[in-house]
Amino acid sequence: MSRLKKKYFDEIVAKFLKDDEKLNRMQVPELKKIVISMGLKEDQRDKTSLELHTKELTLLAGQKPILTKAKKAISNFKLREGQVIGLKVTLRKKQMYDFFDRFCNIVCPRIRDFRGFETKADGKGSYNLGLDDQQVFPEINLDQVKGQQGMNIAFVTTARKDADCIKLLRMMGFPFK
Repeated sequence: MSRLKKKYFDEIVAKFLKDDEKLNRMQVPELKKIVISMGLKEDQRDKTSLELHTKELTLLAGQKPILTKAKKAISNFKLREGQVIGLKVTLRKKQMYDFFDRFCNIVCPRIRDFRGFETKADGKGSYNLGLDDQQVFPEINLDQVKGQQGMNIAFVTTARKDADCIKLLRMMGFPFK
């Protein structure tokens, strides 16, 4: 059992139950999954760039990403139906907790001018954030990176309210302002 999962079951659940006596154990919010997605913008036509980004996302997530394809053709964006437009990885269980731990303790301090993330969630009990550069992850070899590539990270919880989601993530060690 990972350190963070053990902390969740030993400390965080007890704290939630102590704060709200109307809750039972099954109503305590928990981290369900982490989804990391990366749009490929101009690199979608370049086969080597697609392979490079796939390799980078595999390194930092610990599993191979799936290719996301366009559902519709949009002529203004020179986009055809079925064309690869991004990459996506869904982390659960052990890999999710390992990624969360690395993200909070190793990656966030490496972000330039980092003061903490905003405490505004999506209204449905999940938290989403965007990173401008994948080079803050220590797993990525900086010599092989061609350019700056951003990504979106979604922390999906079972919380029904944003306040519970933020409280859970804060207790787990997520760096909010």
